[in-house]
Amino acid sequence: DSDLSMRTLSTPSPALIFPPNSPGFQNGRGSSTSSSSVTGETVAMVHSPPPTRLTHPLIRLASKQQKEQANIDRLPDHSMIQIFSFLPTNQLCRCARVCRRWYNLAWDPRLWRTIRLTGETINVDRALKVLTRRLCQDTPNVCLMLETVIVSGCRRLTDRGLYTIAQCCPELRRLEVSGCYNISNEAVFDVVSLCPNLEHLDVSGCSKVTCISLTREASIKLSPLHGKQISIRYLDMTDCFVLEDEGLHTIAAHCTQLTHLYLRRCVRITDEGLRYLMIYCTSIKELSVSDCRFVSDFGMREIAKLESRLRYLSIAHCGRITDVGIRYIAKYCSKLRYLNARGCEGITDHGVEYLAKNCTKLKSLDIGKCPLVSDTGLEFLALNCFNLKRLSLKSCESITGQGLQIVAANCFDLQMLNVQDCDVSVDALRFVKRHCKRCIIEHTNPAFF
Repeated sequence: DSDLSMRTLSTPSPALIFPPNSPGFQNGRGSSTSSSSVTGETVAMVHSPPPTRLTHPLIRLASKQQKEQANIDRLPDHSMIQIFSFLPTNQLCRCARVCRRWYNLAWDPRLWRTIRLTGETINVDRALKVLTRRLCQDTPNVCLMLETVIVSGCRRLTDRGLYTIAQCCPELRRLEVSGCYNISNEAVFDVVSLCPNLEHLDVSGCSKVTCISLTREASIKLSPLHGKQISIRYLDMTDCFVLEDEGLHTIAAHCTQLTHLYLRRCVRITDEGLRYLMIYCTSIKELSVSDCRFVSDFGMREIAKLESRLRYLSIAHCGRITDVGIRYIAKYCSKLRYLNARGCEGITDHGVEYLAKNCTKLKSLDIGKCPLVSDTGLEFLALNCFNLKRLSLKSCESITGQGLQIVAANCFDLQMLNVQDCDVSVDALRFVKRHCKRCIIEHTNPAFF
């Protein structure tokens, strides 16, 4: 008993990680995986669990009556843990305040596969240290059960916090640090080199990250568990403004298993960077280079080398892409399901025609702000892409109600249609609604409701 008491007294209470007055303690449902949300300053204090005995005679009498009614206390530990696994974080933390037994059960590592911290003012470095130290109690210095860490938007996260994760979480599979602009390449390198099972990495909005520091010199430090290769499959580097072709080259050379890559607003990426990418990462299914203004038709020729593996492509606002680039994609990527080409003003009806005839399984298409696309292009879509579910034509000046009627008459499964700032009549919109009953129409015509 003394060993158990010492162990319990020397660990932080969940209430200190999740204050009872914080917004997270309000009612709400969560997933079966428990996590920890912090909305204020985390204080790493030592706090004992609820006492096992109450001294006041009236309170002791009430407690005795409650015990007689609390049949849940008769359940074995494994059943209690199973019940706790369905509770959201706030309820789990409340359960930890009931009694000593519930306190220990609430900190069972099986309930902490995920840690989720939110809030701009939270001292997330200290919170991660407190949580990992408690979770490492039964397996010194190692959190064997922790697989997911989400600290997106925690602006006070620094390299020290990521170093804690890298040192204590060898089984980490998912890390999201989007919007944490204080972390550097070296911190990301610590994680990817010490967590060989990491598959999902989100560093979007981390403006200091230019690569993952896998230079030739740094790669020597990699864990022998995975040699010079990284097992990352999902990588989001949206808004990493300083990422350049050389950095993309280094990432591609070490992350050859990539299937999902998002480079939105990485404005320094060019066609040369995409050439490097296609040399090493031949399994990419989803790719976004939207707002990469230096990407042109030559880059589309490189992306087309993915052939039938490519299912999702976003080239929005890439003004140098024309019908030539669309023809490359349409010719070789026949299983494309999603294409976002909004703002590519060089695309015309000819490009849409070639796309419709070759990518017949297309389900989502955005060609908004493409002024050269007219009803002729819509007719090719309607006669070839019968599975189309989402279509955005926002600000397409050449589109009329006639083109919409042709689409509605052939694409019965249409679920979303955006015709904002288009010159279409109320009758055309009613025709669409009549033939595509599940379709949600986004429009700017005040006469249609």
